[in-house]
Amino acid sequence: MGHQVIIFDFSVIRGLWETRVKKNKERQRKEKERLEQSSLEKIKQEWNFILECRKKGIPQSKYLKNGFVDTNEKILDTYRKSPQLKKRHTLSDEANKERNKFIFQLSGEQWTEFPDSLKEQTYLKEWHVNNTLIETIPAYIALFQDLRVLELSKNQISYIPVEIGCLKNLKVLNMSFNNLKSVPPELGDCENLEKLDLSGNMEITELPFELSNLKQVTVVDVSANKFHSIPICVLRMSNLQSLDISSNNLKDLPEDIDRLDQLQTLLLQKNKLTYLPRALVNMPKLSLLVVSGDDLVEIPTAVCESTTGLKFVSLKDSPVETIVCEDTEEIIESEREREQFEKEFMKAYIEDLKERDSTPSYTTKVLLSLQL
Repeated sequence: MGHQVIIFDFSVIRGLWETRVKKNKERQRKEKERLEQSSLEKIKQEWNFILECRKKGIPQSKYLKNGFVDTNEKILDTYRKSPQLKKRHTLSDEANKERNKFIFQLSGEQWTEFPDSLKEQTYLKEWHVNNTLIETIPAYIALFQDLRVLELSKNQISYIPVEIGCLKNLKVLNMSFNNLKSVPPELGDCENLEKLDLSGNMEITELPFELSNLKQVTVVDVSANKFHSIPICVLRMSNLQSLDISSNNLKDLPEDIDRLDQLQTLLLQKNKLTYLPRALVNMPKLSLLVVSGDDLVEIPTAVCESTTGLKFVSLKDSPVETIVCEDTEEIIESEREREQFEKEFMKAYIEDLKERDSTPSYTTKVLLSLQL
């Protein structure tokens, strides 16, 4: 039997609750003010302002002063009234309308397969299919000889058909955040491919040697998978400029990594690396190197020297693991979603780092935590 509570005056109870509600509202108000004044909110506002300026074609020199963003709304107002800008927008709209004739777009969980009508549109140059429940790519994709962009991220696709090798004009392949476990050797026949994104599939452990034929590739993203080493085929991509192999199981880097002499960006965070090879110093164009510094015990001194021009970022903890939020489980329901969230965060962070000339040549122990 529970405790008996005898209430003599309901007004006292009501007063207690009113006081509690007022205190709670006051806490919420102060938290809202704190967030509005926080650096994260300021960064968000600056990013939104920059995006708006870019959409309107406003030159960077108008809103970027000495590395700082001028968020004065007058800048947008001035360009809204510009007749020259209006004319440019009209021409841009007409160009976009013409371009859209060659683009296929599909999104939404109501889609479990590609529409039958698609096979008749072999003139298409781009496919953009996102956030569907589609599991397979149709074999008739081989008929799309003019295809330049195949962007199929965030679906349920479990394999890439061998017909992918028929797409000789393909330049961009994005299969991120699907359910792939392997990649067909035929992909190596896409000799004009420039960007390959296989991130977030969680289960890919290796790439076929035939991908060594992809000499035009400049960007490879295989983050959030299960690679134990950098694939040999990647080391043979002579034109590679950006490699993201973060969130894998790397324990070391190949001693001949310096054969990637065109590489500019190397993202290695969230692996199991304990040392970095001296070969990194011999990579003349490497300008950004990101690692997780907690386990590193050996770093070549030259990597940290400001004279090299290399921005060396050693991250402490992961952005997502340090999130403090009562509803974290609701926001991030699975490992794949967590990786996706972190990827967006890191993308914004790195883009900002690249654009800021005033950043130091190396930054150690950066604690990336979000107080939501």
